[in-house]
Amino acid sequence: MIPLKDLIKPRRTPFINWLIIGTNVAMFLYQITLPPHAVYQMFHLWGVVPARYFRPGWAAVAGYPKATFLPFITSMFLHGGWLHLISNMWALWIFGDNVEDRLGHIGYLVFYIVCGIFASGLNMIFHLNSQLPTIGASGAIAGVMGAYMMLYPGAQILVIFPIFFYPLFFPVPAVFYLLFWFITQFWSGTISLVTGAGKLGGIAFWAHIGGFLAGVFFVKKFIRKPRREILYR
Repeated sequence: MIPLKDLIKPRRTPFINWLIIGTNVAMFLYQITLPPHAVYQMFHLWGVVPARYFRPGWAAVAGYPKATFLPFITSMFLHGGWLHLISNMWALWIFGDNVEDRLGHIGYLVFYIVCGIFASGLNMIFHLNSQLPTIGASGAIAGVMGAYMMLYPGAQILVIFPIFFYPLFFPVPAVFYLLFWFITQFWSGTISLVTGAGKLGGIAFWAHIGGFLAGVFFVKKFIRKPRREILYR
């Protein structure tokens, strides 16, 4: 199932969601102007490389500078190709505006970053010695999807399901689509651990899982209180 759109219109203009999407697109457009070796260096410097943090001796020999927290944020704005970028931004476009509507602009930005950090953190736990950089916005976006499921479980998501090259369009409840997505990520992540594949097809499934769970558990702490509650409590 490929989501096309949700059927809820936000009350507020999603400025932060647009800003995040625009920043990701701008970074990718800059990235594709660089030669391959420069992109490689960018991914290793600004992406999250677990071994850089858990094997400092190896990192020093490999030429990494001293490990900092910054890659946990910058990695969210790097992508490995057009498909990686478009699929992430499409999901953010569908689910992010309504989550921002409930959390407020600043709350949504902080929530997004927190989910991305938790996504990278869980992925690192399962791949302590990995020398591969983890990049992409999908962990943070998974957090937005988890929040959407908690805030709008009964919302309708219009999806497309191709059957022998025939596109079938139909709406499904958000809770059904998002739980189905999460289960596929958890199943794939478990298989990657059992087989020792690390990342199946280059996808960091445990980052998706970590981001989604962070979104589910943290979203209510970020919900913007109605103005009357602030005035009269």
